[in-house]
Amino acid sequence: MENIIEIKDYCKKIKGSEVLKDINLTLRGGNVYGLKGKNGSGKTMLMRAVCGLISPTSGSIVINGETLGKQISFPRSVGALIENPAFIPGYTGLKNLEVLADIQKKIDRSKICETLCKVGLDCNDKRTYRKYSLGTKQRLGIAAAVMEDPDIVILDEPINALDESGAMQVREILKEQKERGAICIIACHDAEELEYLSIPGGTLIDTEEMKNYTPDQIVLITTGSQGESMAALSRMAANLHRKVSIMPGI
Repeated sequence: MENIIEIKDYCKKIKGSEVLKDINLTLRGGNVYGLKGKNGSGKTMLMRAVCGLISPTSGSIVINGETLGKQISFPRSVGALIENPAFIPGYTGLKNLEVLADIQKKIDRSKICETLCKVGLDCNDKRTYRKYSLGTKQRLGIAAAVMEDPDIVILDEPINALDESGAMQVREILKEQKERGAICIIACHDAEELEYLSIPGGTLIDTEEMKNYTPDQIVLITTGSQGESMAALSRMAANLHRKVSIMPGI
């Protein structure tokens, strides 16, 4: 079955303020989608919506034929890092991931250690989470999101607090997740970060506009065909009421 998310006429109001308005998007497996916008533009709120963490004021999100809030409360297979990672302070990184893995029992210790290695962490590190630096905490959060190879991977500001080697590792992880057919959604407030996370082989459209980003712009990264990219571009522009550009896909 095709891995697909359909966001239909999605609106969300909080205390009378419209934080998401008439969002219509179709996201397919094997693609990396990136959202860029200033703080408060709705990036994180849209990610929360896809995770089932907020309910719509109107509209719906359908994941592989099942509607969030009706047939399912949450996506059946999702890994997410939204805003700041949070783990048990007195546990090591490995122990924290083992606790999470024990919920669904999909993976074993070797898979956890393999994932820790991919984000640049040592599964034999005896330090507890409370002693981790911000960058190390971010790496652990990314590992938690991808270790079970979920159908949907959601990473909010994934290279926040990471050094160059960490950013390169995130780039490679996104490539791996895309190649196995996951829907990857990432958010960055900085155009350079999105560009850094892109690699050759994607679709590059409207290069002149990319050179002149404004704080109100939203950027969509997609690895689909040019036709699909242009369709997504049009939908984003119409529904978010902002200029939208497409950058190189991963």
